Amino acid sequence: MTSLPQYALIVAGGSGSRMQSDTPKQFLPLVGMPILMHTIKQFYNYSSKIHLIVVLPEKEINQWEKLKEQHKFNIPHTVISGGATRFQSVKNGLTSITASEGLVAIHDGVRPLINVEVIANSFKTAEEEGNAIASVPLKDSIRKIDDNENYAEDRTKFRLIQTPQTFKLSLIKKAFEAQEQPFFTDDSSVLENIGKRIILIDGSYDNIKITTPEDLIVAEALLRKQQN
Repeated sequence: MTSLPQYALIVAGGSGSRMQSDTPKQFLPLVGMPILMHTIKQFYNYSSKIHLIVVLPEKEINQWEKLKEQHKFNIPHTVISGGATRFQSVKNGLTSITASEGLVAIHDGVRPLINVEVIANSFKTAEEEGNAIASVPLKDSIRKIDDNENYAEDRTKFRLIQTPQTFKLSLIKKAFEAQEQPFFTDDSSVLENIGKRIILIDGSYDNIKITTPEDLIVAEALLRKQQN
């Protein structure tokens, strides 16, 4: 394990609209516990010494406090208010880290099936290379849509990007000094914007992002399999 201080910035700002639910998706139950709690638990399982920071919309912080009490959830973490966009939420989380040196893994709050091995590899690679971005090869054929035409593409030249996306703290803080841009689709694109080379590592097909009702069904099956 690296000697540098390690942080996990867990961004949980999603609504429940695509889940067809009034409950924010990070608070939806998954095998008896809100999704976000499973996510936090995985990083704590990696290391009880990691500094955990959860970024939530300000209006949902009170609900989170009630859920923690209800589930007797006592893994130590700091809660930070998010911004109007994911970029602003991540920036708020990074600003809350006062240290100048360290490593930070930025992770989606609704990816509760992240495994400890991927987390460990992300920190190791980020210490050596400056960043580490979890990704997986495409399984399906793909086609590019161009106006009214479509064309086959070589899927081996593409990767699906996941989180965690892990960085040297000083590098990613510098990157987030930029003005927000439409092409900032994830944290690696923010780092790339200042001319840094992006390092891809293997993620996991189990590391799904829970966005739609069918994702929740798949996540529950995978989690029960892991627990058994």
